[in-house]
Amino acid sequence: MDTDGIKKIYLVGIGGIAMGTLATMLRQSGFEVAGSDQNLYPPMSTHLRTLGIPLFEGFSPENPQKFAPDLFVMGNVIRRENPEAQFIMAQDRPCLSMPQAISRLFLSGRKSMVVAGTHGKSTTSSLLAWVLEQGGKDPGAFIGAFVKDWGRSYRLGSGDYMVLEGDEYDTAFFDKGPKFLHYQPYIGIVTSIEFDHADIFADMDAVLKAFRDFIRLVPERGYLIVNADDPNCVSLSSQCKGHVITYGHSHRADWRIKSVDFRSGEVSFRLANPGTFREETFRSPLAGRHNVWNLTAVIAASRIAGMSMENIQESVLAFNGVRRRQDVIGEFAGVLVVDDFAHHPTSVHETLLGLKLFYPERRLIAAFEPRSNSSRRNVFQDNYSRAFSAADLICIKQPPAMGSIPEPERLDAQRLVNDIRKQEKDAHFFQTTDELVGFLLESARSGDLIVCMSNGSFDGLTERLAEQLKEEDKRQKLGQD
Repeated sequence: MDTDGIKKIYLVGIGGIAMGTLATMLRQSGFEVAGSDQNLYPPMSTHLRTLGIPLFEGFSPENPQKFAPDLFVMGNVIRRENPEAQFIMAQDRPCLSMPQAISRLFLSGRKSMVVAGTHGKSTTSSLLAWVLEQGGKDPGAFIGAFVKDWGRSYRLGSGDYMVLEGDEYDTAFFDKGPKFLHYQPYIGIVTSIEFDHADIFADMDAVLKAFRDFIRLVPERGYLIVNADDPNCVSLSSQCKGHVITYGHSHRADWRIKSVDFRSGEVSFRLANPGTFREETFRSPLAGRHNVWNLTAVIAASRIAGMSMENIQESVLAFNGVRRRQDVIGEFAGVLVVDDFAHHPTSVHETLLGLKLFYPERRLIAAFEPRSNSSRRNVFQDNYSRAFSAADLICIKQPPAMGSIPEPERLDAQRLVNDIRKQEKDAHFFQTTDELVGFLLESARSGDLIVCMSNGSFDGLTERLAEQLKEEDKRQKLGQD
């Protein structure tokens, strides 16, 4: 780790998931750490205080002066007008963005495996790090989601590899480029490229430029692993100086998916192995065809790292998944409750289709909150109307904080429901989460599956459903006694 005499590090915006995770990694690596945020709340605030990290509520130039850090790290939610940012710039103090800090303090002497793409980053990077760990590679990892098997979203590791979820979102107010441009990919994985993040990308050309810049970072001795079924991935792969490895159903794919069998509770598929020129069968506990792609990318990267196919298969079957990615909360009164992060229309469609194939006997109820900066805009208005085809009952909640979106650009959630109904689907609109909870409790019956989809908390929808369904289950059992 390249520390250059740095002992004390102060994080501006420490309360977010990514910044809080970085603070934890820094503390466990031996640095003195402190930080500030406007709204500090559990579980992150509790976790950081447990580690003995001083936290300042609110932003003031006095906070960093009390701590006297050697280095500042700036979160991407912090604006130039922030009083602590103003202090840092006025004093010309050493300051890095979060991705710069990861690159400088954790990537020195390691080979980074960077998982990028519009979809599947968290699952693919988590599974890749898990497979490498199980194979004795002791990788480091920085993931944008909670890995159930670790009970956290990172691992320090001491091995040759560092697995990173490569986000295309911008880095900081002083660096509007994508985060993944700082991660020095020795192995770059691109799962898919679609338009997203309408708040920072003007059009598809801007998205393509971001990924083109990422692909060009792969060195001649490195590897680029891309989805051969995604035209944008294939087109941009020609920009890579290193070795290009493709995967997918395409007959041109190096790792070719030959057939997929979706069964209740499991997915199996045949895979042509370019190393042995023979087909092998793989089994997976992850629902959906999108996770077949994700797993194949992991197989390709793990083989480069020296993992055997047998070890990869064993590790995959032992993987318990990622929180908020088809995350089974539990079954209550016969109703299975699932939490998912899906918000892009492609993610919504693939998530629902995967769950329908994984649980074919259950009625699928989809509860969706358009909450991201893109999903609250009408850029996906028509795409969303086709995204819910696998669901039997669709519930759309009014997007929150629409005042921040210019009126001509806003998603019309009521119109979306009307468009879904035109396809002879049972769809309903709700102004509030309270109304939605009441409807779901009234409508759900034993044998149903309810999936709650939002990239935010959804006002605690999954927890509220689970709790009230538990109470209903207790009442039913008491009535039977």
